[in-house]
Amino acid sequence: MQRFHDIFPTADELTTRTPEELTPILLQLAQAQGGNGFVPESVTQVPVGTGMTLQYTSGYPGHKKNAIDLCLNSAWQWMERQGLIEPAPGINGRNGWRIITADGVKVIESDSVERFLAAKDFPKSLLHPRIREKCWSALARGDYSGACRTALIGVEEAIREAGGFTADDYGVDLMRAAFRLNSGPLARESEPKAEQEGMAHLFAGAIAAFKNPHSHREVTIDDVTDAQDQLLLASHLLRIVDARRPV
Repeated sequence: MQRFHDIFPTADELTTRTPEELTPILLQLAQAQGGNGFVPESVTQVPVGTGMTLQYTSGYPGHKKNAIDLCLNSAWQWMERQGLIEPAPGINGRNGWRIITADGVKVIESDSVERFLAAKDFPKSLLHPRIREKCWSALARGDYSGACRTALIGVEEAIREAGGFTADDYGVDLMRAAFRLNSGPLARESEPKAEQEGMAHLFAGAIAAFKNPHSHREVTIDDVTDAQDQLLLASHLLRIVDARRPV
């Protein structure tokens, strides 16, 4: 790991960064110190010159000190509010020592605070219990493709169980059979024909568009919002299956 000053060789390169941008770097530097904790000031300790224009090759100019302190203090405070660092146990914590939390370690491993925030801001409770733990964990570690694949497979498995199908029934054909007009085990004869057909199209389309590609090729999902939308769709489909499951 590079030294802090090697990463930000000029004060302006540092002070123009947001707390979110600084977080992965500061956490990695803190982790590299080892031991049972760290003092934030020691992670970023860089000589600062004196005078209005003096620039040391090993540090930052003195007139930038206030801006640097404000920038770094904001970053450390932001990390603490987000639960990425916390006071060390006992007297060390009261004396300013901090430790990296489990969520902080996730940020270090993903090397992206944006990924961490996207997962944190997406409530796990929105996901159907059948896919909640596996899919949310995959989303949090940045495995968007894996999360979506797992979710749509969960839909397919739920329909097999609810409709009394076998492992030989799968894909779009399974969806059509489960919601077949007036005769499918998950169809509702009381609904108008157009609505019954619409439900079959909804499930068949979701499987064809989002699950089948994973079966035929390597699918890469880079956008966390796209992944979240697919997980919400899968959760909605699973709740429909629950509501139509034969008693």
